[in-house]
Amino acid sequence: MDKLHEECGVFGVYAPGEDTARITYFALYSLQHRGQESAGIATSDNNQIHLLKGLGLVSQVFDEPGLETLKGDFAIGHVRYSTTGSNHDQNASPMYQECELGPFTIAHNGNLTNTSELKNDLKDSFEFETTTDSEIIAKMITRSEGRTFEQKILSAMEKLEGAYSITLITKDALYAFRDPHGVRPLSLAKLNGGYAVASETCAFGTIGAKRLRDIEPGEIITITKNGVGSHYFPSTKKSFCIFEYIYFARPDSLINKQSVYTVRENLGRYLAQEYPVKADLVIGVPESGIPSAIGYSIESGIPYREGLIKNRYIGRTFINPDQRLRKRGIKLKLNALRSVITGKNVVLVDDSIVRGNTTKKIVGLLKEKGAKEVHVRITCPPMLNPCFLGLDTATEDELIANKMSVEKIRKHVGADSLGYLSLSGLVKSTRLPKEDFCLACFNGEYPFELKDEKGKFVLEKAVL
Repeated sequence: MDKLHEECGVFGVYAPGEDTARITYFALYSLQHRGQESAGIATSDNNQIHLLKGLGLVSQVFDEPGLETLKGDFAIGHVRYSTTGSNHDQNASPMYQECELGPFTIAHNGNLTNTSELKNDLKDSFEFETTTDSEIIAKMITRSEGRTFEQKILSAMEKLEGAYSITLITKDALYAFRDPHGVRPLSLAKLNGGYAVASETCAFGTIGAKRLRDIEPGEIITITKNGVGSHYFPSTKKSFCIFEYIYFARPDSLINKQSVYTVRENLGRYLAQEYPVKADLVIGVPESGIPSAIGYSIESGIPYREGLIKNRYIGRTFINPDQRLRKRGIKLKLNALRSVITGKNVVLVDDSIVRGNTTKKIVGLLKEKGAKEVHVRITCPPMLNPCFLGLDTATEDELIANKMSVEKIRKHVGADSLGYLSLSGLVKSTRLPKEDFCLACFNGEYPFELKDEKGKFVLEKAVL
């Protein structure tokens, strides 16, 4: 695994009289970049919950006959990349759960940091069918005290530790809530006579919804035929994942009132200020590196050119969890334009270096096609620490910045120079306070105590 991996995407909608399954289907298309292992949709028609999910892309899991079975005014959807638990069909979401208040389904983006503790606490009351923390959250809600789902959710949140942005439907309501630190994004929109919620606002444009606002950290939104209600769990220090801006979110999304595209362009501008170089052209690694490359070009005055061509039909092959495919992925995904780069000194802008293998291959590809010099510029500081809050990153030992100095990394990837954006430049690019972010992958300051054994397969180990 040489790149960071998206975690998951969630969606929810209440649209009376509308085809909510089809609305959710198109919204999930817009969130497909957040997870490509499995997809699922659940709907509620006030009498019962209908659920369809499976392994694969949105287009592979759903067809016309399948969507026709999903009736109701309420719906939630999920696209998954496995950050906890492996890639099996039983781990696909949404998760269905029986409860004394009535059945519900839940879709979750993030990672709990106390899953083992919670599972041990629940093992005498429930049998577990999956190895995901989504099921643990569902069972915690079921067992928690409360005469309403709002009360049960608030009660469960007292014991949940970690990152979660969640959509949940019962027979007659849609709920959406975030952890008190607000690690993962979640937004609210108006849709005709109803409402929608999504991990990213790019999903709203696809379905014709109008963004209203971000759902706040610790906030529980309740949507019924009577309108929208809001409850709050006491919020603590904000710790939003800054990698949403660097890489994960789509550039046409708006997060914390900030345009993701504009932030990425700013990253390139600050890179040009911190690491100027004499060069003939600037190119970006598709897709996330392109806005930053444009920003570098604008700030430096060096022309921007499209020097790397991405095969748009191969998909994000590095998200596939099979390491054998990952090793071949870069050959399948990218090609260099010889006519653009031959004889040129090139600035190559990318979002991150994890192990260094991908960067090494791209630099080699550019030089193979005739680039005279390749100067690598990275839009974040060196990654020194793994993430345990919803991203599938390398282990601490696998992170190249833990084993090599910047100069040794430069030699390893074959670049003529290498510059990482400073933490200060990264934060300034967002136009938001440093205190609002989780920066643990750079500085090791996690917003939660890490109680679990580290690793995505922790729940597949036997419960003591």
